[in-house]
Amino acid sequence: MKLTKSEFLRHVDHSLLKPQLTKQEVLEGLHFAKENHCASVCINPCNLDLAYEILHGTDVKIGTVIGFPSGAHTTFSKVAEAKDAYAKGAAELDMVIDIGALKNREVDKVKDDINAVVNATPCIVKVILENCFLTKEEIALGSKLVEEAGAAYVKTSTGFAPGGATVEDIRLMKESVSKEMKIKAAGGIHTLEECLKLIDAGADRIGISRTQEIIKEFN
Repeated sequence: MKLTKSEFLRHVDHSLLKPQLTKQEVLEGLHFAKENHCASVCINPCNLDLAYEILHGTDVKIGTVIGFPSGAHTTFSKVAEAKDAYAKGAAELDMVIDIGALKNREVDKVKDDINAVVNATPCIVKVILENCFLTKEEIALGSKLVEEAGAAYVKTSTGFAPGGATVEDIRLMKESVSKEMKIKAAGGIHTLEECLKLIDAGADRIGISRTQEIIKEFN
């Protein structure tokens, strides 16, 4: 797939999730996203105030994480995080699925957890499966449950687990949901070539932290 740099950046959720990032590094990342018109930033909840200050009124959506990175939080706490994030200006929420419940085939528990977050705010919700811990069957099932629960996106990975996005997984997720459902690839993505292959396989958004380095490949 051939995209211009500006077209590519409209697929990018610029990730600022590393816990060791300083305030200056976060600010630099936010200004980069603003100046380059990324689709969104994905930022830790503690930095939402900074994100709102820099990005409010721009074309860059403010995103944050919920139940991150393990997903092993109560639904109550995920909903509380979602409401707090929305109040601080978040427009997109990347929540982690209850991975153990999915592997246990506790279908209702998985869907109820997601649906509670979806209904808590008007935010777009992207649900992370953490594919490296799942079988192919579980990835397909999880993707279907995410759609049935009302989320807008199903996402491959947190970027904090042993594995990340693969073309094979993106294709499987795409095949498991309707055409209306969107897919986000994240985790272990290091080059422009990898990004374009994932987009070509069906990813609508790409979550990357190395955006500055990757877009240099357009020059």
